[in-house]
Amino acid sequence: MAGPMNPELVLLVGLVGFVVSTLSGWLGIGGGIAMAPALLYLPPLLGAGELDMRAVAGLTIVQALAACLFAGLRHNRYRFVSRRLVAVMGPGIFASSLVGALLSKHVSNGALLALFAALALPAAGLMLLPLPREDAEVAAEEIAFSSPFGAAIAVVVGFLGGMVGQGGSFILIPLMLYVLRVPTRVTIGSNLGIVFFSSVAGLIGKASTGQIALWPAVALVLGAVPGALLGSHLSKRTRPRFLRYGLAAVVGLTTLRICWQLVA
Repeated sequence: MAGPMNPELVLLVGLVGFVVSTLSGWLGIGGGIAMAPALLYLPPLLGAGELDMRAVAGLTIVQALAACLFAGLRHNRYRFVSRRLVAVMGPGIFASSLVGALLSKHVSNGALLALFAALALPAAGLMLLPLPREDAEVAAEEIAFSSPFGAAIAVVVGFLGGMVGQGGSFILIPLMLYVLRVPTRVTIGSNLGIVFFSSVAGLIGKASTGQIALWPAVALVLGAVPGALLGSHLSKRTRPRFLRYGLAAVVGLTTLRICWQLVA
C-alpha cells in the first residue's frame, strides 16, 4: 500500500471524494458503492500509488460519514427526511455496524471483495423493478411502515455493511422502497440520516483497529463536503424514477467491475 503522505495519492483521494459525494447527495447513498472501486483501481491506473481493500474500506467510511452528514442536513431542509424512520433504524444499524467493523480486521481482502459483490448485485436488480405502488410525493412525516421490520432490516444490513466498510445504502434503499414501501424522495433523504449512524459506528471500528490513513482521510473530507451539498441540490430537481435508475446503474456497474477483479 502506498504511504499516507504520498501527495499524488492524497490529492486523488480528495478529488474522488468530491465526485463520489456528489453522487451521495444526489442519490441518497453513503457513497461506498462507488468509492471503493474508485480507490482500488484509479490510483494504480494513474500512477499515484496503491491502496488495498482494507485501507479502502476505512476511507469509504470517512467519506460516507461526511457525505451523509452534510447531504442529510440539506435533504432535511427540503423536508425529505422521516425522523421516525431514522429513529427506528438508526440505533440498530449503529450497533451492528460497529460489530461488523470490529470483526472485519480478521477477514481477508478477497473475502471482503466477494461479500461486497454478493450484496450489491441483487440490490441493483431489485432497483430496476417497478414499484409495488405509485411513487407519490408524500410528506416525510406522513409515511407509514412496520417499525419492527424496519429495525430488523437495519440490524442485518448494518452488520454486513460494517464488514465491507459500507454504510449499507445500496441495500437499505431497495429494501425501504420495495419492502417498507417508503416513497423515493423520503427514502433517499431518510437513508442519509440512517447511514450516518452506521458510518459513525464504522469509523469507530476502523479507527480503533488502525485501518484509516490520516492524510488521505483529511483530503477526502475536504472534497466530500462541497460534493454532498452539490448533489443534494441536484437531487431535489431530479424525478424519483430517474433517481432509482441512477442508483441501479451505479450499483450494477461497480459490482460488475469488482466481480471481474475477483475472477481475473
